[in-house]
Amino acid sequence: MKIIIVGAGALGVSVARQLALAGEDVVLLDQRGAGTGTSSTTFAWINSYRRLDPDYHRLGVAGMEEHGRLAGQLGGTRSYFPSGALQWADSSSEQWLADNVERLRALGYPARFVTPDEATRFAGDLRIPSAITSIAHFPSEGYVLPDLFVGNLLADAERHGATYAIGRVVAVADKPDAVSVTLAGGKVLRGDRVVLAAGRWSERLAARAGIDVPMVTGTGRGSPTVGLLGYARSPELDLRCVIHSPGLNLRPSAGGHAVLQALDLNAHVDPDNPPSPDGNLARTLAQRFSAVLPDPGERPRIGLRVGLRSLPVDGHTIAGYPSGQSRVYCLVSHSGITLAPILGRLVATEIATDQEQDLLRAFRPTRFTGTRRSDTEVAQHATRLGEQ
Repeated sequence: MKIIIVGAGALGVSVARQLALAGEDVVLLDQRGAGTGTSSTTFAWINSYRRLDPDYHRLGVAGMEEHGRLAGQLGGTRSYFPSGALQWADSSSEQWLADNVERLRALGYPARFVTPDEATRFAGDLRIPSAITSIAHFPSEGYVLPDLFVGNLLADAERHGATYAIGRVVAVADKPDAVSVTLAGGKVLRGDRVVLAAGRWSERLAARAGIDVPMVTGTGRGSPTVGLLGYARSPELDLRCVIHSPGLNLRPSAGGHAVLQALDLNAHVDPDNPPSPDGNLARTLAQRFSAVLPDPGERPRIGLRVGLRSLPVDGHTIAGYPSGQSRVYCLVSHSGITLAPILGRLVATEIATDQEQDLLRAFRPTRFTGTRRSDTEVAQHATRLGEQ
């Protein structure tokens, strides 16, 4: 079976690899390059922390477990780190954290409160501010280095026979006997199935095939799709795990660097006029970073990057065919990094065998059939501790 995958982010490359392992004829397309879309601007925290829906929580936990299995199969530079995560709360967020710990422990999700000394051993080279009143540890969580992760998946997909090419898809034709994609310039590729894993571009491409994939598509200032990340080039830190605090989230990056995220600043970001490295947002991020450094007087150097998230309107992953006759498999998720390994395996199995996978049953695009957008859309502004 020939399968054309549109989008070479974490999801598309994961599906391509699994289908290639299954012996299918796979063509993987991306308009700019593998991992250069949403996958390049993600905090990359591996977790199932705030998936309140039971089906989504189970899928998230399965994704976390699959990362461990996948890491033992992939070559290349290490990209997955089961580091655990810490959440630091102050008096305003202490009860919020306590409620989440209680909820997660009832689900069997590892979580416990720790002392500042314990937290320092987990965190590494950071200073816990005096305003922090409560700290919880989540040992099963972790992070990935997204560029290495996507690169390792792609290399393994190609080793098993997948073909990867740069090409901007402008149309998808979904017919009963075959499916095709048209590239900019007019070239047409035909196959037996198409996997639409184009991230934030998925709704537009699906609509051209007469398929409804409802997503949050606004990209202006204040849109929930907009996210700001800081890349701390100095000072170098011995940061050992993911940290969430009331004003700043951090995760390790390569070479002793750190990736920074301040959720409340996203509302002030305009992708059409990105914040400058010496502007107000950059200074605020640097001040918050300095507050947790061992030497608070040290002046950090931080680069900024604006990302646009892939958000289905109801906040949940979309995975499946839009109808019983369709040959276009739709795959979109706000949790692409956490879920990429498990979605890659399950989606590939459904496509190759036509056998429905139980973990995906709740996430079909058919759930939107006959509903009004206003009935399914939920607020997705991430502003509080652990919400992103």
